[in-house]
Amino acid sequence: MIPVVGVFKTRYSAEHGIDRVMMMGVVRERINILTPGSPKRQIGDVPVSDTEQPGMGAAVGKVVGGSIGAAGGLGAGAALASFLLPGVGPILAGGLLGAGVLGLSGAAGGAAVGEALEDSISGIPRDELYVYEDALRQGRTVVIVEAEDERHAEAVRRGLAEAGAETIDAAREQWWIGLRSAELEHYDDGDFEVDEPYFRKGFEAAQSPAVRGKSYHDALDYLTQHNEIAIGHPAFRRGYERGKLHYESLREVEEPVGHM
Repeated sequence: MIPVVGVFKTRYSAEHGIDRVMMMGVVRERINILTPGSPKRQIGDVPVSDTEQPGMGAAVGKVVGGSIGAAGGLGAGAALASFLLPGVGPILAGGLLGAGVLGLSGAAGGAAVGEALEDSISGIPRDELYVYEDALRQGRTVVIVEAEDERHAEAVRRGLAEAGAETIDAAREQWWIGLRSAELEHYDDGDFEVDEPYFRKGFEAAQSPAVRGKSYHDALDYLTQHNEIAIGHPAFRRGYERGKLHYESLREVEEPVGHM
């Protein structure tokens, strides 16, 4: 399976994206959703398609359905699991892969997961999970569709884009744009324009669940394995230290306490 990710500004536009991919023949068990601050009652009021009226059952629950019980430790009939993410608050995850993402980046984040985890969750690199978290902090909804092959994935990408989704790469750029001005102002020793690629790599590396909260020294083995080219550049370390402070500031807002 190839995961295709769409980031939507609203949950309602995400529903249109879900509707489109279902019309392509994607089964509901292959559609995952992450959405911030939405009680189950509100989720259930969102129609799945233009023809379905609100209130026709737990719409999103029906869409993502399936095996989330196994992922979230809930009953077999449960369709949504709830998590707390730092700086975000309650997040609802639907679908096995959706629950897996939050189980890694939120409830089980930091030292609890460490380096024992695989580098990806069904194709989603763990080192980019901070992008999903940031999208949720911005009040956006993330839809993850598990496509059968690359041809199918391309069709799904088009369907999500037509519904208003931005790609995970675009979301990553928006995340950095939101941080860049402050980091530029703080960068008082060197040429930020020249050092930025290395600095940013270090900053992003500090968001990885494998090293979150770790000192540069303690994270060095992991960083060396995953960032061989940049690891020796002074700006990489400076970026890591600043990224570590950024993550710690998010944790101070709200500690993740696991799924409910």
